[in-house]
Amino acid sequence: MPKYRISLSISAILFCLTAGFPTFAQPGPTGDPLFYADLADLSVDAPIIVRAKVKKAIKVDPERVSNAPIGTQRFYVEANTEALIRGQGGIPETIRYVIDLPVDERGRAAKIKKKTFIIFARSPRGNGELQLVDRDAQILWTPERDQRVRSIVQEAVATGSPPEISNVASAFHVPGTIIGEGETQIFMETTNSAPVSITILSREDQRKIWAVSLGEIVDEAARAPRKNSLLWYRLACFLPRELPFAALGGDVSDNSRKARADYQLVLNDLGSCPRSRRARKPTL
Repeated sequence: MPKYRISLSISAILFCLTAGFPTFAQPGPTGDPLFYADLADLSVDAPIIVRAKVKKAIKVDPERVSNAPIGTQRFYVEANTEALIRGQGGIPETIRYVIDLPVDERGRAAKIKKKTFIIFARSPRGNGELQLVDRDAQILWTPERDQRVRSIVQEAVATGSPPEISNVASAFHVPGTIIGEGETQIFMETTNSAPVSITILSREDQRKIWAVSLGEIVDEAARAPRKNSLLWYRLACFLPRELPFAALGGDVSDNSRKARADYQLVLNDLGSCPRSRRARKPTL
């Protein structure tokens, strides 16, 4: 990995990195407090994800800081890159960023020097200067977190990756030829205009099966998403808690009622989307 010579003042770093002020996060004593959705929120938004070991954490004079959250101390951090998890074009051996660490009742922040973190960031200037994507976008590295983040990134950058859902566009139920049978289809709008649809089939014996298709044509081989996968995250974490009335086109018939019931079945099967940090964006 090539070495970069960088001589930038702390003032310059502070100027370009004030969009997000991360806080320090570490595991609790009884397991990892970060859920799949916590890591996905950070990973899908970050064009650069780095495993890095902190070399220096220099306190910034509070008189030079006007926008740090109350109860924090701002630090200018230099860290040695250990691995590039996501990013194009490589990254220097040394990275630099600003972080606001919470302080205890004595006004002291946790020690981060010589500790290894996963950094979720963007690069506003290049040359090793990073801007964290959120206030808590520095998380303590563990092998398990590393593997989970890499798995999310692999899905996010793959061809045909599940897109971000922006709206429930339409939904309708069509009864079958036999009493008790029928089909509900729900179509999504996505941020990149890629098609996403959910199909729920009702059998004569009242059994229901549902699947998600990522294409213009409903895929007969499609299945419901595996929990803690990117497709599951896109649905479980962002679908509205009930089918929007507008998606039914004003229909108030029995078919509309069945479509609503089938939508709730999908939500129940997806389950909740637990988080220990604030949501990346509100549910639709």
